[in-house]
Amino acid sequence: MTDRELDAAGVGDPALREAYRRCRVLNARHGRTYFLATRLLPGERRPAVHALYGFARWADDIVDALGAGADTARRDAELSALERELDKGLQDGDSAEPVVLALADTARRYGIDHAHFTDFMAAMRADLVVTDYADYAELRRYMHGSAAVIGLQMLPVLGTVVPRAAAEPHAAALGVAFQLTNFLRDVGEDLDRGRVYLPADLLAAHGVHRALLRWSRETGRRDRRVTSALREFEALTRGVYREAAPGLAMLEPVSRPCIRTAFVLYGGILDAVARDGWSVLHRRAVVPRRRRAVVAADGLARVVAARLRARDGDGPPHVRRADPYPAVSEEVA
Repeated sequence: MTDRELDAAGVGDPALREAYRRCRVLNARHGRTYFLATRLLPGERRPAVHALYGFARWADDIVDALGAGADTARRDAELSALERELDKGLQDGDSAEPVVLALADTARRYGIDHAHFTDFMAAMRADLVVTDYADYAELRRYMHGSAAVIGLQMLPVLGTVVPRAAAEPHAAALGVAFQLTNFLRDVGEDLDRGRVYLPADLLAAHGVHRALLRWSRETGRRDRRVTSALREFEALTRGVYREAAPGLAMLEPVSRPCIRTAFVLYGGILDAVARDGWSVLHRRAVVPRRRRAVVAADGLARVVAARLRARDGDGPPHVRRADPYPAVSEEVA
């Protein structure tokens, strides 16, 4: 993390500055798509985003580091230690763990509800023992803690031009949409870890079960039933993007380019999956580098325009004309 960003955010303590830098490294290493989008935020807000995502990645790494069939007791103990440190950090504002130190500072600065972190840790614990989901309703309950709360944590950092409560459902939906996209892209890798996030009833409706997924993964052979199920899951995911889309115009103008870029790039993963023939059991779909560059450039242009409008005093934030963001099906087609 650059010193300029930390200076802009008012982070002066050397230990805290180093903690934020560590979070930035975690975000850059694990979340290339969102890290790129984060670069479009005003510098003073970037450290907070890195802290939120850095902590989430750290907890997720504990769950996944040892792989499928690994020592659940050890991972449970590591999560328990992290929870204790998190509780201490949120209460006292201090922690020996740099990532927790940065997170606690961000939560204090932006008044983020501590319940969001509690719900997130509960979802991480579920990943230690839950390996599949009976239906979409059950999956959405899990994703409240694993994904929706990430959107809710981000909202105070991004700022809104409407009452925050009005934007919260859309922010939560966007977190869910991003995670559903990851589930589709990573279905093969998750299967290797012993997990299936695609709802069992959705799979069963197409004649698909875990054994068929495993057979396809191991043999490299495709099955039309699997393709049909993946196609339906993609359509379901696009529906959640449509739930989230109205929230983009509810954000502060300087934050919209960042989230719009993430919105378009993650939606583009769905397009990449379709272009690749829903072969996610065999290889990971990737948004072409040229497409990423075009979207990033568009985001940068929007950043410049938003800052010029703010500089020129184009009305107070609550009455500025919102950019008309189209639904994801139009945006990433």
